[in-house]
Amino acid sequence: MSSSPAEQAFYNQQLVDPSRYIPTPPKTLEESGVSASLVEQLVLKNLYYRGEITGRELSKILGLQFSVIEPVIQFLKNGRLIEAKRATGFGAVSTAFACSEEGRTRAKEYLESNQFLGPVPVPLDVYLQAVRAQRVKPGWMTIEILKKAFSSAVVTEDFFTKLGPAVNSFKSLLIYGAPGNGKTFLAEQLVHAETSPIYVPYVIQAEGQIIKIFDSIYHERLDDDEESVLVQQEEKFDRRWAQCRRPFITTGGELTMDMLDLMYIDGAKIYDAPYQLKASNGIYLIDDFGRQQITPAELLNRWIFPLDRGKDYLMFKTGSKIEVPFECFLIFSSNLNPHDLGDEAFLRRLEYKMYMKNPSEEEYVAIFHQYCRKLKLECPTSLLATLVEEHYHTGNLKFRRCHPRDVLNVALDLIRFEKLPYELTEDLLYRAFELKFVVTDPED
Repeated sequence: MSSSPAEQAFYNQQLVDPSRYIPTPPKTLEESGVSASLVEQLVLKNLYYRGEITGRELSKILGLQFSVIEPVIQFLKNGRLIEAKRATGFGAVSTAFACSEEGRTRAKEYLESNQFLGPVPVPLDVYLQAVRAQRVKPGWMTIEILKKAFSSAVVTEDFFTKLGPAVNSFKSLLIYGAPGNGKTFLAEQLVHAETSPIYVPYVIQAEGQIIKIFDSIYHERLDDDEESVLVQQEEKFDRRWAQCRRPFITTGGELTMDMLDLMYIDGAKIYDAPYQLKASNGIYLIDDFGRQQITPAELLNRWIFPLDRGKDYLMFKTGSKIEVPFECFLIFSSNLNPHDLGDEAFLRRLEYKMYMKNPSEEEYVAIFHQYCRKLKLECPTSLLATLVEEHYHTGNLKFRRCHPRDVLNVALDLIRFEKLPYELTEDLLYRAFELKFVVTDPED
């Protein structure tokens, strides 16, 4: 079976540098993998909404070099659907174009199909290949990278030996334990792990439908978007893609089953990708696992096949389905007892489990002093020892990693409200503990 020009361009790039995927700028419309008809629609819709646009501006909006879209512009001009309004003498790339009356009528017809005005979509098959080409390589995570990522956290050596293999596998991980022990905070530190950048398409096309992939909330761009697009300029990569950091996406109790499938945007008449697809080649944290609007069993059953096969199936509102990659590191964070989440078969499907136990007194003290340094507050060792003895050894409190931050924030609020000296005293910290924690009166 022969490959398409778009697929061949992908393979050619892989032969040049198989260790790193970079989307090669297509030199022809055929290499872009989309039809001339789709580009015609995008040109007319943009001219309809924006008025006069130069060839250079159109090139930038569509993400293709002007030499690629020039035949389409010439075709529309010959068909009297667009008109050349003014030129600066540097050829069609500097000419301002606008819709003719017939072109405006045609654009309105196209807008009834969808309101999308952005870059030319990337074909689904090319996107699938790109995601798989950008997988983390075996052995990508080292103890040095992990320690650097967690440099601002107080953790033991044992923590790294447990977390490292799970992150290196890039499969799935359940982090569980009592609330307040930093499960979410520690998972979020993985965003600081040094990794190679990836390329994320703005939109993809499948079965004639447009699916939005790039999301500025989750995808942090690394490339320069201001670079102009000229006929003579050799692009570093296909501008239908954005060079980004590997994404880190978090969802909590708001998660529903509908959010795990394609979401139709009524106004634009295009689709938005679900979270797990936006998290491709990155990390997806399911926070507060077990408290979603769907049961843990429903959530995991939805992903049994994708976790096993590395691919997922998403459904259009018409009922038809498409195959997409499932290439993200899933982290589940829960305060619940794992056996309350599901049975043995359920838990077995989560590749790694990591129990976040209460910090030792030594860890607690280190966290307390670390947060004091952040607030530029000094806490004498003897004062902290007194508080630990009274509230934890003699009292009923259990050490939690969040307690130093919580108590010190209350102390800071007291200082600000009462205009007190910016220093920690025994009375101030005693009052902060009293305001922060529930106290049970023996007489009640």
